[in-house]
Amino acid sequence: MNRSEILVSLDIGTSKVKVIIGEVSNDTINVIGVGTAESSGMKKGAIVDIDQTVHAIQSAVDQAERMVDMTIQRVVVSINGDHIQLQDCHGVVAVSSETREIEQEDIARVIEASQVMQIPPEREIVDVIPRQFIVDGQDEISDPRGMIGVRLEMQGTLITCGKTNLHNILKCVERAGLYVEDISLQPLAAGEVALSQDEKTLGVGLVNVGAGSTTVSFFADGHLINTSVIPLGGDNVTKDISIVLKTSTEEADQIKLNHGHAQLETASEDHTFQVTSIGNDETKTVSQVEIAEIIEARLDEIFQFVLQEFRRMGYPDLPGGYVLTGGLMQLPGVVDLARDTFRTNVRLSVPKHIGVREPQFSVGLGTLQFAYRNAKIQGKEFGSGIKTQQSNQEPSTKPKQQPKQEQPKRKEKEQTKDKEGFMKKIQNYFFD
Repeated sequence: MNRSEILVSLDIGTSKVKVIIGEVSNDTINVIGVGTAESSGMKKGAIVDIDQTVHAIQSAVDQAERMVDMTIQRVVVSINGDHIQLQDCHGVVAVSSETREIEQEDIARVIEASQVMQIPPEREIVDVIPRQFIVDGQDEISDPRGMIGVRLEMQGTLITCGKTNLHNILKCVERAGLYVEDISLQPLAAGEVALSQDEKTLGVGLVNVGAGSTTVSFFADGHLINTSVIPLGGDNVTKDISIVLKTSTEEADQIKLNHGHAQLETASEDHTFQVTSIGNDETKTVSQVEIAEIIEARLDEIFQFVLQEFRRMGYPDLPGGYVLTGGLMQLPGVVDLARDTFRTNVRLSVPKHIGVREPQFSVGLGTLQFAYRNAKIQGKEFGSGIKTQQSNQEPSTKPKQQPKQEQPKRKEKEQTKDKEGFMKKIQNYFFD
């Protein structure tokens, strides 16, 4: 990959579609553009309306393009859902170089060899994430390029997903006029930003509470071990507020974001606001304590399901505690409520990059960082995520297209030569 280039991430969520433009320079990513748009074509992480999803993608892309005055053409898409499955994989190859020095081609071959396994026809391989490389029996190697060896092995994680879900997402992105550069798994992307290397090594649980679902992931020994999706999220909190206060869903969502509090004990009785009822224009005064009672009940239920899911996966105790991320987690009192439920260390992860300092951008920012780091290991070559005036002029001057244009001329010359040789043979025959 180039020393300085621009990558674009696309996070298609249930409530919002987020686009982040990042400039990679000296292995660091600087955010130069952000776009968000309301989404109504997704439900619980799955696409239910392609046209609405395409419109939301185009709106978010247009907003990001206006910020940087560039045209986006390639994106890295993050995917998630209960159709995602992880399984161990293992590949072995012989080093092909005569000098026995491991090159990028050897890494590509061992990753390809690890994918040779039986997969159900309704599933498709998304990516292979190397956990470690083994060179002639020496393990725990993160990057074997340049080493000397005869036998190269790789132990990694094979990520598969449902073909239908994946193709629907790709179809929406393509109809929005974008080219899919790469696909990234949301838990891996969020863990790139939300978790430190020490937490991943010690053993930590990542809880990403989205609008339509909650994703729980367990990291240990520096890698993602298991992930699962709970069909509960911020939309359930919004619906509870709408039903109890008898107001519209849009107003309930604004009440949740502007006046919400996750813990009843620390909510303020003096914090009051007006609520419009459905069916008439009457307004009533509601305090933050009433809203906190609704939000606390639903969030406590979500956290209880999170505990049950980690126990089901076989991790009742997490040495590194829990890390919360997602748009709903920025409500005041969430961390205290989670500590009371989990009975262990809990912290909230907020990205530190300028322009995306909100938990809802963890996946989008992490998608850029993870895709860049994974591409370096696997030797992937990413094209520029944006289109400039120079790139528009390149097709007419590219040397790759010249041989295609010269092929007919070469064929004509060869045919004329053959005709001339045949005529000379006939002339020589008669002269003889």
